[in-house]
Amino acid sequence: MAAPSTASTGLPPALADATRDEMSLRRFLHGLPGVDQVGVEQRAAGLATRSIKKASKLQAIDTAIGMVDLTTLEGADTAGKVRSLCAKARRPDPERPDVPKVAAVCVYPDMVATAAKATAGTGIDVASVATAFPSGRSTLDIKLADTRFAVESGATEVDMVIDRGAFLSGQYGRVFDEIVAVKQACGAAHLKVILETGELVTYDNVRRASWLALLAGGDFIKTSTGKVSPAATLPVTHVMLQAVRDWHTQTGEHRGVKSAGGIRNTKDAIRYLVAVNEVAGPEWLTPELFRFGASSLLNDLLMQRRAQLDGHYSGPDYVTVD
Repeated sequence: MAAPSTASTGLPPALADATRDEMSLRRFLHGLPGVDQVGVEQRAAGLATRSIKKASKLQAIDTAIGMVDLTTLEGADTAGKVRSLCAKARRPDPERPDVPKVAAVCVYPDMVATAAKATAGTGIDVASVATAFPSGRSTLDIKLADTRFAVESGATEVDMVIDRGAFLSGQYGRVFDEIVAVKQACGAAHLKVILETGELVTYDNVRRASWLALLAGGDFIKTSTGKVSPAATLPVTHVMLQAVRDWHTQTGEHRGVKSAGGIRNTKDAIRYLVAVNEVAGPEWLTPELFRFGASSLLNDLLMQRRAQLDGHYSGPDYVTVD
């Protein structure tokens, strides 16, 4: 197992010991408290029933817009489509200049240069899915080359996928080493570690994978690629929010969570914001610590925002297509 990443140095003794070798890492991960499946699902369902009043709803919509990683990850992506996406990221509703810009655009590595040019000077991050996305089935050398290419092309964030096969077969040290190596290849770019929770099966595995990614230096832990079902769910996001909250309690460091895949409407987005506030805390209600990975969500947020301000529903023809 490689030495801990620079982001993990100076850890409390119990966490530093966990990164010492494979056996210590295994002992730590399997020593984490088990997740109460019934409890976490009941709490997620309970928080999802919270009602948000009109003024607060508008604020929540604007908060959610500012947390969106506007995404296109299709084999048919073109430079023109990416430039159009970036234009929407800069000004989500052309008729409403007060609408916040999104947090980032997320594209494949070969589209990063186009996205970086189209967002230059805006403060919008360019995220790139690297490391043989979405399967992660490749050699470490290829994953690192993928990462370096994305960063050299202008990516300020890298969304990597873990080797789920290695994780599920108990090769925690191998997964740890890959995250450490990719983090180093990122340089100044932030690293989001995709767990692909739909393939991890249990909440206990989600908790272990979350802590593994945090120990290895991930700046964010991310639910999913959006290519596997189920993708993001509220209970899974609860478990991940608990992990970053507990990490902060033990280290004083803030790490983020990104929920991606299947979040398509404003009602769902607000449910996630309620979970962020109640599980991790209000400090996490910022794009620096929480993101939505989405393509269709932004349109619904924009339509609901217009409805809040205008008193009627405008319909999809009044927002730009992705």
